[in-house]
Amino acid sequence: MECRCTRRDTSQSPNPFWMGVVFWGLVMAVGVTLTASGQTPEEKGLAIATEANARDIGWGDMSAELRMILRNRNGDENTRHMSTRALEVADDGDKTLVVFKEPRDVKGTAFLSFSHKTGDDDQWLYLPALKRVKRITSRNKSGPFMASEFAYEDISSQEVEKYTYKWLRDDELDGVDCFVIEQYPVDKGSGYTRQVAWIGKAEYRPWKTDFYDRKESLLKTLTYSGYQQYLDKFWRADVMEMVSHQTKKGTRLEWLGYAFGVGLDEGDFNQNSLKRAR
Repeated sequence: MECRCTRRDTSQSPNPFWMGVVFWGLVMAVGVTLTASGQTPEEKGLAIATEANARDIGWGDMSAELRMILRNRNGDENTRHMSTRALEVADDGDKTLVVFKEPRDVKGTAFLSFSHKTGDDDQWLYLPALKRVKRITSRNKSGPFMASEFAYEDISSQEVEKYTYKWLRDDELDGVDCFVIEQYPVDKGSGYTRQVAWIGKAEYRPWKTDFYDRKESLLKTLTYSGYQQYLDKFWRADVMEMVSHQTKKGTRLEWLGYAFGVGLDEGDFNQNSLKRAR
């Protein structure tokens, strides 16, 4: 049965990462004590990531509508409309299906991702013009997702095990008290050498992430805003904005109409569902 959940606007308090269209991953531990004596920066960084993850477990399945706004370096914009579904998977990463609805040149294009706690994610792209499913190989995951500033590796749940961590400092960002942690991809094929994330202390929600490329240069920044709470527990940002410092391009994701408990199962996430998706 579908649950159209009442949301509560508390955009001044912090929360953990989705999803995204960016999400943190499945359980490693619950109730981590961050003030334990003798913690190293690496232990504290892992503890923060683990606690953020633990607070975002149990949502089951969800659907939402999205508006993707592509902005070039001159400020010109191109808007796309999409729908997404996600399924939480015990002991592994989430499954996600994204379907493009408008404009006509991308209508029917669908993207399927099986995130994994360890090893490469499985990802496929259905191209209606060719009527075929294309597998996204691990060597291509750092490429741009549908001409956006998000990479394929960004469009999957960010499992705790995919990174090693280090606490850098405590900081205030736009009036929000945050932990600042550095995370290093375990996968050597990642397009990033590291990411620096600002995680709110109150509710472990991300507010900003800086991405560094393979040359250790600042590549892009992702910011989150307009948080809402669902099912009295789970926080989702209404807006996620990725800006490239190198190309001066940007991509804004606007999330609309979140619904949880819509009755999705494994059968809604396979290569046949890519072709059926509308």
